[in-house]
Amino acid sequence: MPHLFIFGLGYSAKRIRQAAEARGWRVTATGQDGELPFEDEARVRAALGVADHVLSSVPPSEHGDPVLLRYGDALDQGWLGYLSSTGVYGDTGGAWVDESAPTGRGRRSARAEADSAWLERSARVFRLPGIYGPGRSALERVIQGRAHRIDLPAQVFSRVHVDDIAAGVMAGFDGPAGAYNLADDRPSSQNAIIEEACRLLARPLLPLVSLDEAGLSPQARAFYSENRRVANGKAKRVLGWQPRYADFRSGLRFCLASVRSAP
Repeated sequence: MPHLFIFGLGYSAKRIRQAAEARGWRVTATGQDGELPFEDEARVRAALGVADHVLSSVPPSEHGDPVLLRYGDALDQGWLGYLSSTGVYGDTGGAWVDESAPTGRGRRSARAEADSAWLERSARVFRLPGIYGPGRSALERVIQGRAHRIDLPAQVFSRVHVDDIAAGVMAGFDGPAGAYNLADDRPSSQNAIIEEACRLLARPLLPLVSLDEAGLSPQARAFYSENRRVANGKAKRVLGWQPRYADFRSGLRFCLASVRSAP
């Protein structure tokens, strides 16, 4: 039975675990919902010693990548994977960007450095845009009163459904090392997402407000400082990956069932 070790069992990694286990893989993970505490070096190193594949979803800190800093000397498996971010490309003014573009120009310098460090180890680096899925979508934000329509007509971004991330990583098990953008086929504005969520929920359209009027946190406000469209052709061509939810409308329709079934 092949063995996958995951550092950081978060929202996306849980879906990857489910996909791997459905194919008969044994999976061990760190994190609150995993089997091992990240700090338990003896047990983590023992598990790494019998793992065939290692995937990290742990983001970097101001001091660097925690996984590489603590366990870098134990990562000698044949397959390494890392969940990165398309934020490594920085702002492109709405232009398309692919894996050949330079990185490290944006606000996420620590992420870009970690991205580069994993590539140097011949990892499969999956660069992810805005992640959404059941329990974590524009539908929940509208219901909870946390959604906004902000008056930034030129702002556009890409996104990816969590199940398409899992499918992309699984496809990467048989693919060569390198960077891969996992994004849907239809970049669009944040307002278009919120408008579709309101429509699906049969709720009135939210008013259009300025960035200042929205009262966003610094982290949320920083999101609007970058504007880009993410091309996914390499993952399709090299890995044979195809997003099941090729645009936000199909993805939100799928998420609607979980909203309706929630207590």
